[in-house]
Amino acid sequence: MGEAADGDILLSLRDLHTWFELRRWGIFRVGWVQAVDGVDFQLGRGEAVAVVGESGCGKTTLARTILGLHPPTRGEIRFDGRVLKGAATLRWYRPHVGFVQQDPYGATAPFLSVKRILEEPLLVQGVRDPAERLHRIRTAMERVKLTPIDDFLNKFPHMLSGGQQQRVVIARAKILEPRLIVADEPVSMLDASVRVEILELLRDLQQTSGLSLIYITHDLSTVRFFTERILVMYGGKVVEEAPVRSLLEEPLHPYTRALLAGISDPDPANAHVMREVPPGEPPSLMNPPSGCRFHPRCPSFIRKLCDCQVPPAFMPKPGHRAACWLHRDG
Repeated sequence: MGEAADGDILLSLRDLHTWFELRRWGIFRVGWVQAVDGVDFQLGRGEAVAVVGESGCGKTTLARTILGLHPPTRGEIRFDGRVLKGAATLRWYRPHVGFVQQDPYGATAPFLSVKRILEEPLLVQGVRDPAERLHRIRTAMERVKLTPIDDFLNKFPHMLSGGQQQRVVIARAKILEPRLIVADEPVSMLDASVRVEILELLRDLQQTSGLSLIYITHDLSTVRFFTERILVMYGGKVVEEAPVRSLLEEPLHPYTRALLAGISDPDPANAHVMREVPPGEPPSLMNPPSGCRFHPRCPSFIRKLCDCQVPPAFMPKPGHRAACWLHRDG
């Protein structure tokens, strides 16, 4: 999925599968958790893309597979034209990608100071000059507005607020000047008053540095801040992909419409409005339903089609794809 010319593509996923083997007593195989099951998409240079979906849909596993933390079971990840396969390629790849974790306190060692936390990736990548390391640390802290710098250099994570901790995590992700940043729900554990600040910081870094960004979230209300395209995941698969405005104004997949209906409305005049909530629970990724994985909960279920055939990604509108049999005629 994606319309960019080959030279403009930074990251490409083709038929990506990440399955986890389950064994009883560590010996007998009892099945597989199909966390990511056949994902295709392309990310352009300098583009910001959101991956959305409810908990358990596979979006975090997709992020960790892109980062090289989980090896793909099948399929291909290509970065800047190179297939990511083997230890040597991963060593080349990792300085080019940064990771912003969901829990800033859990993502930092409590016994290391801010200076030492930011120094670690530089040491790993062989920056031996202490003056050069300190210069890059101070530059990264300045970019994330962790100032006055001297007041924070020797502090430990427990001495910082949640927003300040997340700024440290963002500075660490940015310190090696990567070309891609993967942010896994970076504001979900922060107070509402701090969320906008962190989102604006990420947007500013993305736009001023020409970074590509993958923003993982379950909250569709935040994606309009800085992403250009949205991928909606359900049951390990991408079920809809579109530019932000097109998807928010005219969602095509029944699951996307249900996600949008779940966004809280602050207007008390709409308190009486009943929301469409699909019945049932998300599918088991160990034993997913046949056909379209959303069909057991879908209000538009087409009998003898949705339950037995996996829908391809139809494109009823330019740049807007939906894996739903309702759009098979374009």
